[in-house]
Amino acid sequence: MPWGRRGGRVSALEGGPEEEAPPVAAAVPSVLWASRLQPEAAAEQILLRGIFEIGRDSCDVVLSERALRWRPIQPERPAGDFQYDLLCKEEFIELKDIFSVKLKRRYSAKQQGSGTLLGITLFICLKKEQNKLQDSTLDLINLSEDHCDIWFRQFKKILAGFSNRPKSLKILLNPQSHKKEATQVYYKKVEPLLKIAGIKTDVTITEYEGHALSLLKECELQGFDGVVCVGGDGSASEVAHALLLRAQKDAGVEADSILTPVQAQLPLGVIPAGHVQPVDVCSFSTIGKLLRFGFSAMFGFGGRTLALAEKHRWMSPNQRRDFAVIKALAKLKPEDCEISFLPFKSSQDLQERRAQESPKSDCNEQWQMIQGQFLNISIMAIPCLCSVAPRGLAPNTRLNNGSMALIIARNTSRPEFIKHLKRYASLKNQFNFPFIETYTVEEVKVHPRNNTSAHNPEEEERPHETASENSFPWNVDGDLMEVASEVHVRLHPRLINLYGGSMEEMNDSKATCNCL
Repeated sequence: MPWGRRGGRVSALEGGPEEEAPPVAAAVPSVLWASRLQPEAAAEQILLRGIFEIGRDSCDVVLSERALRWRPIQPERPAGDFQYDLLCKEEFIELKDIFSVKLKRRYSAKQQGSGTLLGITLFICLKKEQNKLQDSTLDLINLSEDHCDIWFRQFKKILAGFSNRPKSLKILLNPQSHKKEATQVYYKKVEPLLKIAGIKTDVTITEYEGHALSLLKECELQGFDGVVCVGGDGSASEVAHALLLRAQKDAGVEADSILTPVQAQLPLGVIPAGHVQPVDVCSFSTIGKLLRFGFSAMFGFGGRTLALAEKHRWMSPNQRRDFAVIKALAKLKPEDCEISFLPFKSSQDLQERRAQESPKSDCNEQWQMIQGQFLNISIMAIPCLCSVAPRGLAPNTRLNNGSMALIIARNTSRPEFIKHLKRYASLKNQFNFPFIETYTVEEVKVHPRNNTSAHNPEEEERPHETASENSFPWNVDGDLMEVASEVHVRLHPRLINLYGGSMEEMNDSKATCNCL
């Protein structure tokens, strides 16, 4: 059953003429919502009840504390009429899926004043399919000014009660990302939705790598409810790192000696959908120095591959990725390392240990150590879904379960290692190899035992002029980090918030990770 006028979104804006909706708006078949009927609906308090035309049907519409429900008004028929029961099936939308409400009016050139009232338009954002949201509209048609005014005010009151929804956002837009189409994507698809939702924005177009970091260190953030990054994985990682550094600075915490960092003051968003999701974050440090905050890292093959790709930025992203992988495989060699890690117990144990920990806690008897020749070491606080790993680089971890996945590839033959890499693109278990070891951990220390395999600029075409001959390349969230000594990776549970969908949707997200 169709709803009202499809795509009539812009026509509902108060004070403007009726127009066709932009291409991003689409009506979703109401049967998709009908299947989500909640059994506790009968226990909800009814706020309003009235008659509206939805689609071509006059409907009995009920507004409760959690949902808007409606059922077509039909003439009485004999009990047990199956076709009749189908037509009269109750449908509903949850109020949390509504992000704006406007009065729907028709305007004409000769008409003065506010135009002819047609009813109310609800703007909705729903999960269309896995990893995708779609905005839509629902028109409640009723020509009574008083009737619509009562319902309109009630909807506005409900939406204002969602305290976690942002009212003002700082937007950081990277024009080089998404095949240099990020600017068009934002102004064509994102900004219209923010305007309809009544969210104020302040947009900065970043001009160079590190621009967002330098900006967020100094700019005034008190007037914003969140920071939104429009860009790729590298941009999102940079903004998260900047927000956490800013939080330490504002709290007077010395960043190079932190054990328990202060949580970021503002949520980090991609496209806000009304929910706030806490996410675990890692800190990467050497002795007495914080290197950066991030979500995932690779050492060995993953780091060397990124170092090669950075040398060939003139290629397209896919070209330099494929080139770097092939070249790194051709020169595949292990790193001689010592890996120490603290196994994960439980979230409660972790909180208790964090509350009591001191710099001497590194001597804890719980630490375990392995050493040897390793082709790759991955440390992941998030699942890290991406195009080449649909199940994720670390499919057994989650966004905020208080643990990291430590994945180790010991030295093996090139053909066997390639088989392991190919498994990431399939649905098979990529860890089902004798040379792969996986651990669930809270902290990790990676210590290269000698510099014979350190990053050699003559052998691997030095990617940066400032790189040290004795440094080792790390891939941290798709950014290259050159480090000459041991790296200590520590997990900080729920350290930053993300605007997003439900936990299930966030775990399926393809954001915040770049495998290369």
